[in-house]
Amino acid sequence: MKTVITYGTFDLFHEGHLNLLKRAKALGNRLIVGVTTEQFDVQRGKMNVVDSLMRRLDNVRNSGFADEIIIEEREGQKLEDIQKYNADIFVVGSDWTGKFDYLKEFCEVTYLPRTKNVSSSGIRTLRREIIKLGVVGTGRIAKRTMEELHFVSGITATAVFNPNPKSAKKFAEKFSIGIESSNYEQFLNEVDAVYIASPHETHYDYSRRALIAGKHVLCEKPFVLKETEAKELFEIASETNLVIMEAIKTAYSPGFLNLLAIARSGRIGKIHDIEAAFTKLVPETPKAREYNSICGGAFTELASYSLLPIVKLLGTNYSELSFDCFKNKNGIDIYSKAYFKYENSVATVKTGIGVKSEGQLLISGTNGYILVKSPWWLFKGFEVCYEDPNDNEFFSTPFHGFGMRYEFADFVQNINEASFKNFKLTKSDSIFMAKIMEEFLKKRTNSL
Repeated sequence: MKTVITYGTFDLFHEGHLNLLKRAKALGNRLIVGVTTEQFDVQRGKMNVVDSLMRRLDNVRNSGFADEIIIEEREGQKLEDIQKYNADIFVVGSDWTGKFDYLKEFCEVTYLPRTKNVSSSGIRTLRREIIKLGVVGTGRIAKRTMEELHFVSGITATAVFNPNPKSAKKFAEKFSIGIESSNYEQFLNEVDAVYIASPHETHYDYSRRALIAGKHVLCEKPFVLKETEAKELFEIASETNLVIMEAIKTAYSPGFLNLLAIARSGRIGKIHDIEAAFTKLVPETPKAREYNSICGGAFTELASYSLLPIVKLLGTNYSELSFDCFKNKNGIDIYSKAYFKYENSVATVKTGIGVKSEGQLLISGTNGYILVKSPWWLFKGFEVCYEDPNDNEFFSTPFHGFGMRYEFADFVQNINEASFKNFKLTKSDSIFMAKIMEEFLKKRTNSL
């Protein structure tokens, strides 16, 4: 007797799933099917599970091919299950070819071809119209984002804009995007929403024009550089029932949300101090956007991340704000610090593009502290520390890829569900950060 084992999410059960189970069963006498939990899928970076676990289990059971159904809920379980059930053949779809070759030491591994022209993504599209996304800008962040988009259901990049037609064409060819444009109005006519990853000083204009054209907006950090501009954009979005969001990936990551919950729970007592640092060494070259004469510098480039835990935990009502910075010969800050004073707490933001420092996040309370080691903005884990080190707790959290998939998952949900409340990065949070950017740029200019 041969035992076959296979695994899958089996979301939105379709003909492809049925064919895979049928062919897997034909390879042996007994078929064991592992159905993954939504939590495990999220841990693996998959953001688009629609059906509940119970519904997915029922669909596999009703197929009639599974002799036994198990639940997969953690990394490494496949090998344990192969040994536990004495499986002879491990089966998975051909899009995973090579991924599970390490199991050949324990059983036969077979990759079965997928059923052509059938996918869960296609079925999702039938349930809800897919969002046509236009990408504004073709630089490093835009390229990284393209690698993240396929992990999020319900949205696809269909157009790219750059004032330089050669850059737009090159980007479109690289990522198989059908429409390239150097004309912004024509570009907007082709999409439902825009992702703005252009130079900082262009964010306000591109966002405003997109909203007026009836398009949803996801704009890279810093959102805008003036408080009045941020307020205006949110006002336009509200009046036209459009979504506008600031793309700070850390704000949407599972680990940061977990940290906020623990910090607010009182586990470390009353919070009196937050220190957040983000520095990176950037060579000073003519093409480096970080040294742009209009709005370049360490603070505008990196402070959005370090302001995030401060606004989420201490709020927007600070009583005092001051800055220190070191500048290059062109007046661009290569190292900056911002000091906040609240009624019963203080906070420090440290940023650098020409000075390197430890990039950690430290939240100090009356009963203990929370430490997120460098690079803290790529939120993969944090430690809650107490007076007695034996009581310390470490929390490991997922952070997949470059992290943009988390913000895009929220962007799609905001567009599709009018009742969805985006608490991860709110209107007031983004307006606060725009205000701080404006204050810093004024002080930097006046101190020249």
